[in-house]
This record gives sequence, C-alpha cells and structure tokens, in this order.
Amino acid sequence: MSTYLPAAFSTVRPDTFDGQIDRIFDEAVRAFGTSDGTWVPACNAWEDSNGFYLQMALPGWEPKDVALEVNNQMLSVKGAKTDTANGSRNHLLREIADGRFVRMFKLPPTVDHDKASANYKNGLLTIAFPKREEAKPRRIVIEG
Repeated sequence: MSTYLPAAFSTVRPDTFDGQIDRIFDEAVRAFGTSDGTWVPACNAWEDSNGFYLQMALPGWEPKDVALEVNNQMLSVKGAKTDTANGSRNHLLREIADGRFVRMFKLPPTVDHDKASANYKNGLLTIAFPKREEAKPRRIVIEG
C-alpha cells in the first residue's frame, strides 16, 4: 500500500534501498546484453499552493513515445522507444536510455484530474495537476 508524500505524489516504487539494488541489477544485466529494455527515468515531484507537479527526465524522447493515464487516483506514465541506429553502433558508454518504462504515482484526492496538463521541453516532461478550489489555502480577513 502506498502512502502520500507530504510534498507531492507518492510513488508506487519509491527510490529506496531495494529500488537502488534493482537499478544496479538492471544495469548489470543490461551490460551483458540480456536486458528486456526496461528502465526507470529520474523524476522530481513537488507541491505548491496551486497544484502538484511531476517532472520526468526523458532526453531524446518525443511526446508520441509517452502515454499518460489517470485511473483511481493513480497516474501511470508509460513510454516505449527504440534507437534505430543501435545495431550499427558499438557503444563505449551508454547512459541515455531508451526502451520501455512504466512509472506509477498515487495522487492526492485534492487534485483536479480534468484540468491536468503536460508539457515536454528540453528533455523534461512536466505534468501539472491543479488543486481543487476547495483544497487551496484561503485567507480569512479579521474584522474589527
């Protein structure tokens, strides 16, 4: 069961010690050429008084390679991309990933899914979920 992070989204697969071990194992398997092409893009998530935001590093990707879906308070970000020149290259170092990925984030109930927006610029996918009006902080004027 996932919980809400106080500052924004909570991830279904947090970057914990287990997640780091999984990543090291995936990199080792990929080095031997037996990986299934899956990886996990780096993400930032934050909150302000107007909304919740998720930013994902996808250098070299195109918006058509990524799909976003919200279902039952869960945001699913899926991507699939192949490097067409990969067979003709002998990579000496390869840290810019392609292949497939899936990241899932549990959204707080205060966001308005219908007004969500996404933008891809300079290799960063930014997804914005505005807060519902009733969830935004309000100032109360003291009379007297």
